[in-house]
Amino acid sequence: MPIRPVIKAGQDMKYAAPAWLPGGHLQTIWPALFSRRHFGPRPSYARERWATPDSDFIDVDFQTEPPAAASGQAAPLLVLFHGLEGTSRSHYAEAFADYAREQHWRYAVPHFRGCSGEINHAPRAYHSGDHEEIGWILRRLREVHRGPIVAVGISLGGNALLRWAEEAGHEAATVVAGVAAICSPIDLAAGGQAIGQGFNRQVYTRMFLKTMKPKALKKLEQFPGLFDAQALRSVRNLYEFDNVFTAPLHGFRNTEDYWRRASAKPHLHSIRIPALVVNARNDPFVPAWCLPHAGEVGSWVTLWQPPHGGHVGFLQGGLPGHVRGLPDRVGHWLIQAMGTGHSAGVPRHG
Repeated sequence: MPIRPVIKAGQDMKYAAPAWLPGGHLQTIWPALFSRRHFGPRPSYARERWATPDSDFIDVDFQTEPPAAASGQAAPLLVLFHGLEGTSRSHYAEAFADYAREQHWRYAVPHFRGCSGEINHAPRAYHSGDHEEIGWILRRLREVHRGPIVAVGISLGGNALLRWAEEAGHEAATVVAGVAAICSPIDLAAGGQAIGQGFNRQVYTRMFLKTMKPKALKKLEQFPGLFDAQALRSVRNLYEFDNVFTAPLHGFRNTEDYWRRASAKPHLHSIRIPALVVNARNDPFVPAWCLPHAGEVGSWVTLWQPPHGGHVGFLQGGLPGHVRGLPDRVGHWLIQAMGTGHSAGVPRHG
């Protein structure tokens, strides 16, 4: 049985947004569009296609730059699970790739089904509680990688990663040394309500539905009658999309049932591996009032809830800013979860 961790969000985890980028919306939008993502070369990837147990496929991108040998030990592997409609080219994915390269770690980005640029084959997509998929991916990586494995999940991917850790319990320690969830909607009902109103609905919801609805309609072409096409075309928010598409395709009765059963927050006390849960308190997608308190999560979970950062922003520096500080901080925490000997582990870009 693993020993209970003693890992805290220390001084190196502090964060303050630059004065020229005020507010949660700017701290969300600017980093994704304009900030610097890497200090080395742009990450390059080699793609592997994996057949899934249900006769479908996923695509996994592995960073091609090989890590240097480190004192005879196998390099750690950092696995990143992207957010809603994300890819290995999302700003946060390239920032973590740059961190992994700098630390001489291996790095992999599994794409959720339908997110790698090609529609998947099965009558399903992906969702915030897809912990069975997370578990299958991590176990397969565990079979082929000799060194430590740590996993980071961004937004939707972070909630699904936490749900896996919760369901796996003590068994999770046989697969990974630690996990981190960044800006994850661990209370899906609260997040769904927030993103469905006002500015959030006009900007973020429209952005997501712009790609999600066409992909859903392609799925309907593969499987005529899978859902109501007219209902899908009339969808105007994520609640309605989940009611028509996500919930019924993945075994949930409706949106309420999906959001309730897929949310990680109610089960954080079940985690038995080191887990870091990062949420900026000005995240437009995840209201501060719904975030957990230390007494709700158990001793394996470290909460880091800085006042600034937006949704997967955490920009630093002068114009145009960079997003390498977040991988530095999260990576330093993961090094503690793995134990010593794999890196100097000192944040460089904070």
